[in-house]
Amino acid sequence: MRGRHLLALGLLALPSPAAAAPDWSQAETVTVRMLDDRFVPDRLTFRRGVAYRLHLENAGRELHEFTAPDFLAAIEKRNPEVIGSYGAEIVVEPGQQKDLYFVAPAAARYKLACSDHEWDGMIGEIVVE
Repeated sequence: MRGRHLLALGLLALPSPAAAAPDWSQAETVTVRMLDDRFVPDRLTFRRGVAYRLHLENAGRELHEFTAPDFLAAIEKRNPEVIGSYGAEIVVEPGQQKDLYFVAPAAARYKLACSDHEWDGMIGEIVVE
């Protein structure tokens, strides 16, 4: 009885239900082509709380990196093993493809670059709404 009384007064908190796991089979696919030397598209927009499959295709002749350390640190990843050992980028060899499944929990803006070709203008922006 005492617990119900405290609950009615707002003095007893019930445990919150666990957040529902993302349905990865319904993940929205966003494809980014990595060319010599640009991202297509170079501005990516995601919605917070939505499951995504980021599909990276290296259509260039050189190795390219999807370098976005702040973004990669902020998102909830299903398959973090595709991210390099320092957690800052995804390396894609010429002619190869990689997928990252993720959910962005909060709205923010992030810088995107190819760490080897940033000097040549291979940059972009990631926006989470």
